[in-house]
Amino acid sequence: MASHSAELDKETLWGGKESPFQTSYGKLMMWFFLVSDALSFSGLLVAYGFTRHDTMEAWPIGEETFNSLPFLGHGYPLIYVALMTFILIVSSVTMVLAVEAGHRMDKKGVVKWMIATIIGGFFFLGSQAWEWSHFIHGSEFGKVELADGSQAIVKGHFGEIESFTVVQAGTHYKEGDVIKEDLMHTFQHAIEEGNFTNDELLKDKKIILHDGSIATMKKKKDEHLKLIIKKDGKIHKVGAEIDGKKAEDLYYTAALSGTPDRVVYGANLNKNEYGPQQYGQFFFFITGFHGFHVFSGVLINILILIGVMRGVYHKRGHYEMVEKTGLYWHFVDLVWVFVFTFFYLI
Repeated sequence: MASHSAELDKETLWGGKESPFQTSYGKLMMWFFLVSDALSFSGLLVAYGFTRHDTMEAWPIGEETFNSLPFLGHGYPLIYVALMTFILIVSSVTMVLAVEAGHRMDKKGVVKWMIATIIGGFFFLGSQAWEWSHFIHGSEFGKVELADGSQAIVKGHFGEIESFTVVQAGTHYKEGDVIKEDLMHTFQHAIEEGNFTNDELLKDKKIILHDGSIATMKKKKDEHLKLIIKKDGKIHKVGAEIDGKKAEDLYYTAALSGTPDRVVYGANLNKNEYGPQQYGQFFFFITGFHGFHVFSGVLINILILIGVMRGVYHKRGHYEMVEKTGLYWHFVDLVWVFVFTFFYLI
């Protein structure tokens, strides 16, 4: 026997007056947006995982790649990114407190905790900018291609370059000029371009400067040098570690050979010191996409804060706008937990 569909009257139907989920239209639409955004991040992270699984080269290790602190240099694996993560999570707590204060109609409390949330957001953005800068410029040693075709990253303390002394004049420098500025950049550029003469290794090795002049280099000795093989060669295999005098000889034989592109510094969309090229591409896109979300969240929080300070929401009798932007901010924090896990921990 066929059954007939029951007709609902206008009071039962959601006619725009009352949500069947007992929530406002604005919050419901925010949830729809967050679900769609979550799918975008999920797709990116799944693609990252598939590419990592399918790549034959050794994938970068987080504690080897991100081991620097501002003003303190290298040797602090994952400390700074852990601090960034902690601050972002704390900002999520302060946003909860702002929403809770709004429920109590505590305007001063909402202002206080939203300011704290915005400060946390700015700290994270500044930290991510520093992390990107460090990632782009790379380490002092870079990634080197050894004589057997293997590729290795280099660990250790890079001896300070003290000066270049010009022994053959060029278009800018004269013979006898002592150069003490922009030394590291000049040194790395010369290695990338193969601008070294073929004198005895490390003793009389001469660098060709950008103006065509030739100079000797005064440099302190490196300490605790170690090569970690990241791509197989005829002799050295992935995972092998070489240290001591042998590591120094292998590195500088390749770096100062006068052959361009034997050493790669830092990362961009075309090259990557830390591992396969795809790693850098995914890092820039996914962390940049998340950073854009954090930046947008900070701007939204500032706009809502201005409304709170002007008493707009207090006059309405509720602080639902604070709650809606809080949902977005919590989503941004949650996504970072997954990004942090994929890029830095696994």
